[in-house]
Formats: sequence, structure tokens, C-alpha cells
Amino acid sequence: MFTADFKSEPYWWERTPRPNFPVVDLPKAVDVAIVGSGYTGLNAAIQTARGGRSTLVLDAEDAGFGCSTRNGGQISTSVKPSLAELTKKYGLEIAFAIRREGHTALDWIAAFIRDEGIDCDFKVPGRFHAAHNARAFDKLVREVTNQPDGLEVPYQIVARQDQRQELGTDAYHGGVVFENHASLEPARFHQGLLDLATRAGAQIAPRTRVDNVERTGDGFVLRTARGDVRARDVVIATNGYTGALTPWLRRRVIPIGSYVIATEPLEPALMDRLMPSDRIVSDSRTVVYYYRPSPDRRRIVFGGRVSSGEIDTRVSGMRLKRDLDRLFPELSATKISHSWMGFVAYTFDTMANVGKRDGMHYAMGYCGSGVSMASYLGMRVGQQILGLPEGRTAFDKVPFSTRPLYSGRPWFLPASVAWHRLVDRMGF
Repeated sequence: MFTADFKSEPYWWERTPRPNFPVVDLPKAVDVAIVGSGYTGLNAAIQTARGGRSTLVLDAEDAGFGCSTRNGGQISTSVKPSLAELTKKYGLEIAFAIRREGHTALDWIAAFIRDEGIDCDFKVPGRFHAAHNARAFDKLVREVTNQPDGLEVPYQIVARQDQRQELGTDAYHGGVVFENHASLEPARFHQGLLDLATRAGAQIAPRTRVDNVERTGDGFVLRTARGDVRARDVVIATNGYTGALTPWLRRRVIPIGSYVIATEPLEPALMDRLMPSDRIVSDSRTVVYYYRPSPDRRRIVFGGRVSSGEIDTRVSGMRLKRDLDRLFPELSATKISHSWMGFVAYTFDTMANVGKRDGMHYAMGYCGSGVSMASYLGMRVGQQILGLPEGRTAFDKVPFSTRPLYSGRPWFLPASVAWHRLVDRMGF
């Protein structure tokens, strides 16, 4: 099942390896210290450094070691709850503003990549969202044909008999194409952000775990094994890797493993049969699959939530390959060249959250749709630190909820995943 040169690391790292930063002394004091060097942290750093604030980005691992370079590179409007669901909780005005933030984030990242000249294979191929049964197809059609005023997105309905124009499989019951959804190459986008941040003057300190943050009269002291750093402002940008450093935040995010494989190179004719439209793909299962052609159309990059806690990427790779073969039997003899995983952060309200706690800024909880939203909210947090009015977001006054007895270890995930798999199989 695995190639002779199989690697348990992201396929994206082949073209863009993790960067090597020289080990230099930490500054004694900075204006802004950011914990986490993914999309959120780097976009915040770009803003604060360009705004004249001395900025230090710290990470326990290599820069971008987490899901910012491990995701599938799919970009949607990011907000999962519907307008109706949000209206019941917050009223129509706030609900509408939250949904609009998803549209704004998608538009913003396209303009940002273009204006900054980031070379990351960004394109807008659209996303084919496939229905895993007839009931799901009917629900999709109802939703796209009854979009709320001001929140419309362009779409195409694809009936089951026309499905092979999108995918070379009969496993689905049709679906909907969301025409303005986009894709990029995650590690190259992350490298582009690193380049922008460092050019702006931000210092990057990988392999520098922050063990404690203490509040002082005029800011904070961050304790690390490499020394202490004083900072006026602190940003927590740890998302799916949020841990004991911030117990309050840890109780509000649910780390969930996101598993991905890449196939060995495919013949062009086979790729053209299986993925003729070059779109990114997702499906309507609760335990979702998401996949796409690699930017050079040589491989299929296929991801999903195949486990509630598996960390052996050979095991998760075999499970994903089994699911891929069910969709595309023509791939049964194809081997896996890469298998990897990372942690995304879900929230109890299935929505991103941004705000301040104990004087520290945070943005996290992107629920598996973080490429644009993590970048966008990181940018907004940076603007908030600079005191810019445009830094305000619709999420600012939304409470960041948790549940009793939850401490950050999702003991309930195995039962939850098993239940949702059963629901998917039963056709609900």
C-alpha cells in the first residue's frame, strides 16, 4: 500500500521544507509577543510589525509545524452555523454580521495573496460538495435555492446523472458546485507569510516553548527555557495545539485529528477521468472527506476524520486509502507516498472565536475551515492591537462557550465519531 520512499509527513513539505531559523538570543522586551507561528500568528505579526511594533513570534516546534502546513488547502466561506441557527442565539443583526465575515474572509485572502505577490498556487476552481445520499442532495438543493438576501454565493446544481463531469465516481448522488471557493498550496502560503513577517521586522523564535505567561503592571512576562521576555501585548494563536499554558482557552477548543494522504503520481489520463474539473471536493457526511488534485495534477490529496485519536500515520493512511478506493476503484493498485495528520480546533458552537482573556488577545476554533478565517482573524487581531477601528469583528462579543467537566481532553470523541459514522451509513 505504501511506496518505497513513503514519508510520514505532509506532501506539501516536499516543495517547501520547514524553514531553518538561526538560533539567536531572545529580546528582553518587545511590544508584541505572539504564541503560535501558524496562519493566525503570522498574520497578526505582519500587521503589528508593519505598524511599528517590535514583534516576536514564538513556537514550541518548527515554524508552521502544525496544521497551517498540514491542511488540504481548501478555502470556503468558513462559517458553519446557518443564518437561522445564529439568529436563534444572537438575533438577526449579529447573525447576519457573523455570516458576512465568512464571505469577507474569502474575498480578503484572495486580494491579500494577489496584492502581496505570494506564490502559493492560489486559484478559484470552485468546490464540488457531493451528496452522500439522495436526502442530502435534496437538502443541498433547498439550501442553495433559498439563500438569504445579502449572503448569496454563486452555485451550480449537479444532478447525479451529470456527476461524472465533476468526479469519476458513481458513489455520490449529485451535489452542488460553489463557484467562488478556492485553493492554495498550504506550506507555500505559510512560507509567504513568514517572508512577509520577517521582512516587516518580526523575529521568529521556533523551538521555543512558552512555559508560563505572568501578568505584570505594564504587560506580561513570558517564561521560556531560553529566557524571559517582557511584552506589552500577547496574542495566543495556538488553535488545535492549545495546551496548559492557557487553561481557560484549552477548555473551549476541541482538538480533532485531521488525516491526509497523497497518492503516488498518476497517469494524466487517469487523473482526467477521476477529477476532470480540477475542483476541490468535499461531501455531505458528518464525518467528512475532503480532497483535490495536487497543484500539478499528478496526485490526489485525500483527507478526512478517520479516527478519534490515531497518531500512527501508516494506520490512518491505510484507512483513508480504503475509503479512497471505495470512491475510485480504479485506484486500488495505486500506492500512498505520504500520510500525515495534524490537529484542528473545533468549538462547542462550531464557530471561530476571537477576543481577549486575562488581557491577552486570542483567535482560534476554526472548525476545520481555517485557511482564510485563521488568516483573516489573525490580521484583525493585529489591527486591534494597533488600535485600528477596522480591527473589530462580528465575533468580538460572542461568548466563547465550554461544557461542564471538559478540561481540554476530548474524552467524548470516540463515541461521537462512532455515532456520526452510524448516522452517515444509515443515510440521515
